[in-house]
Amino acid sequence: MPGRTCKADPLKAPDRPYLALGLEGSANKFGAGVVKHAPDGTVTVLSNIRHTYITPAGEGFQPRDTALHHREWSLTIIRQCLQKAEISLTDVDCICFTKGPGMGAPLQSVALVARTLSLMYNKPLVGVNHCVGHIEMGREITGARNPVVLYVSGGNTQVIAYSRQCYRIFGETLDIAVGNCLDRFARVINLSNDPAPGYNIEQEAKQGTRLLNLPYTTKGMDVSLSGILTASEAYTMDKRFRPDGKPRDETDTDIITPADLCFTLQETVFAMLVEITERAMAHIGSKEVLIVGGVGSNERLQEMMGIMARERGGQIFATDERFCIDNGIMIAHAGLLAFRMGFSTPLTKSTCTQRFRTDQVHISWRA
Repeated sequence: MPGRTCKADPLKAPDRPYLALGLEGSANKFGAGVVKHAPDGTVTVLSNIRHTYITPAGEGFQPRDTALHHREWSLTIIRQCLQKAEISLTDVDCICFTKGPGMGAPLQSVALVARTLSLMYNKPLVGVNHCVGHIEMGREITGARNPVVLYVSGGNTQVIAYSRQCYRIFGETLDIAVGNCLDRFARVINLSNDPAPGYNIEQEAKQGTRLLNLPYTTKGMDVSLSGILTASEAYTMDKRFRPDGKPRDETDTDIITPADLCFTLQETVFAMLVEITERAMAHIGSKEVLIVGGVGSNERLQEMMGIMARERGGQIFATDERFCIDNGIMIAHAGLLAFRMGFSTPLTKSTCTQRFRTDQVHISWRA
């Protein structure tokens, strides 16, 4: 991946190549990645490997089982990551891990692996905010300079903009995250969790033809999604609902199919997200919007956001599933940015927290 030099940032190009190993495991994916920051200012992804814990259709993933998955796969994924990068752990300058937010047990299992490697190879630790990792990776990949960020994932929904070495939260969900909303509805209609329930909802929605009524709940700069989920579930109990999507006969046109519900859910929720993002862009006078997080790989969301941005004379930035979906390379990159500014996490402070807000991080590497 070609990199770029951020000339407006206080972080100077390194005097030598720096390498970091990043470990991510805040939810049902364990990821490891190696990144290199070169003296000419470029950033290169040397490897980016992950493994997903997939449960049967209709089931979610429990913290304990997810943590066991991460422990089982950690050494295999790390070994593959280092082999692909053609380095050893003695070559890295620091080991970065997700400090939070996320699910408690999976976070702790990954932090344990990071601490163990740190002690074995005498390498500094860098605890990374998961949300900041998404943002910095998105900025690096797309080249966005100072965008309004829509961060949408299974556990987070936030509208963010940078100011004075901090990512400020302009708006967020008041209850459940958009990814959680989509995942839970996928379980209601028994969609597969392979490769991801949100992805399967997106594919199902492409077949939808009816836009049904769902509550549209924006409250200033915030959104509420639990009521929309409840209303969507209620449609599955309607006598017009056909789980198989087929009418009883050719004249039965008033049916409701799973595809219709997925289409309606996406259109309603994404319209809400576009609205609050546009309001933030107008407030700070930005012409750029960057979508990050797992739901950010949804093509319909990118399309709707792109229409809004172009109408404002602006531009949308987004990445594909390699960097939108949780991965180790985003943790390595954000951690190495902090490490090069002199930050490291003492072993005694290498704990995790499920509630580590984006606006609690000092973004020392930006002007």
